[in-house]
Amino acid sequence: MHQQTDPARLRTELRELAAQHGLAVASVTSGADFDGLDQHLSDHIDSGHTEGMDWFNHERATVAAVPRMLHPTVQSIISVGIPYYRSDLEPPLDGRKRGRIARYAWGVDYHHTLKSRMRWLLTSIEQLVGRKIEARLLVDTARMVDRAVAQRSGLGWFGKHSNIIVPNHSSFVMLGEMLIDIEIETDAPIEKNCGRCSICMDRCPTNAIVAPYTVHSPRCISFQTIEQRESIPTGLRPLLGSWVFGCDICQEVCPYTGAARSLADEAFAPKTVDNAFPSLSWLLAMTGTEFRAVYGGTAVMRAKRRGLARNAAIVLGNIGDADDRQALTTAVRQHDECLVRAHAAWALGRIGGSRSRAALSEASRQDPDSTVRREAMQALEGIVRSDYPAQIISLRMVQ
Repeated sequence: MHQQTDPARLRTELRELAAQHGLAVASVTSGADFDGLDQHLSDHIDSGHTEGMDWFNHERATVAAVPRMLHPTVQSIISVGIPYYRSDLEPPLDGRKRGRIARYAWGVDYHHTLKSRMRWLLTSIEQLVGRKIEARLLVDTARMVDRAVAQRSGLGWFGKHSNIIVPNHSSFVMLGEMLIDIEIETDAPIEKNCGRCSICMDRCPTNAIVAPYTVHSPRCISFQTIEQRESIPTGLRPLLGSWVFGCDICQEVCPYTGAARSLADEAFAPKTVDNAFPSLSWLLAMTGTEFRAVYGGTAVMRAKRRGLARNAAIVLGNIGDADDRQALTTAVRQHDECLVRAHAAWALGRIGGSRSRAALSEASRQDPDSTVRREAMQALEGIVRSDYPAQIISLRMVQ
C-alpha cells in the first residue's frame, strides 16, 4: 500500500479502513488538553455524584484532561464506535419470569471487541503511512473520558442522559480511543443538543438524572446492579423493575433511538436467551460453574455471581407472584451467599402469604447472619402490617 501522510487524505482513508474493521463510526480530534474538563469532573466528584466509585477520583480527573499524560507523543486522537442497537429481540413467551440485561452486555465483552478491532485498524494505518506508530488504545477502563473525546471529535453530541448521541445510531454506541503520534486532520464538533426534550429525565425510574447532562450515580440502576457490591438500598429496590444487570431506559425512550438503524453485529448477539433475558429462578439457584459457563467472556462477569443472584431476588420481589415463592424460600434457606439470602427475604415479604411468613420467621430466628435476620424480620413485619386490615375485617365478621 502506498505511503500516505497528508492529514486530510488520512482522515478520509481512516474512515474507510475503520468501517472495514467493524468500526462503523470514526472521527478525529487533536491531542490537545481538554479545556475545563478537569474542573468539571472535580465538581462532579465533589457534588457526590460518583459516590461509591472510589476509582473515580481527582487524580483521574486531572489525567483525563491531559492526553499526553497517558501518551506523551500523542498528536491525534481517533474516536471510534460500534453501534449495537437492535430491535428484533424480545423475551420468549415461555411462562418463565425473566429479568433484563442491558444490551451492551448481551454478547462478547465490548472491551475485547473494541480493542481487537482497533488493533486491526492500527495495523492498517501503519501500512498506510509506511511506519510503526506509537499508539495507545483505550476502552473506558483507562483514565480518559470516552464521551468527551467523542464530543470534541464530532462523533456525536451529549444527550441530557449524559450519553453521546451519534447521528443515525442513537446513543447505543460503544466508544473507544486511539491515541497516536501522527497528525490527522481533525473533525469539528457537532453543534447540536436536545433542545427542550427531557424524556430521558422524566422516564428515569429512580430520578438519577438530576439535571440535564448530570447523572447521580448512587441512584442509577446501572450503578446499583453492577457497581454496588453490598446491599441495595431498600427504597431503590422496587424501582429496579426487571433489570438484573444495567439499564437501557434513558436510551430506549430517547427519540433518536426510535430513528436509529437496527444493527445485528454478531459480537453483541446473545449466545442464549439467558444472556439477554435470564430466568430469575435460574439466576437465584445457579452455581459458580453455571455462572461462568453462561456469562464468561461477557461484561456481566463484572457483577459477579452473588450480585446477579441478589438482583434476581429483587426483581422477583418486583414482578413475582405466589408461583415464585418456592424459589425465593429455597434461596432464603439454602443460598451460600448471605447477601442473596437477605434480598430473597425482602422479596418474600413483597409476595406475602402464609408460606412466606413461615420461611421469614424461620430465617429471622435461625440464619447465622445478622443482616439476613434483620431483613427477614423487617419483611415479616411488612407482611403482618399488610395483612392487618384483612384480619380486622375477619374479626368483625366473626363478631
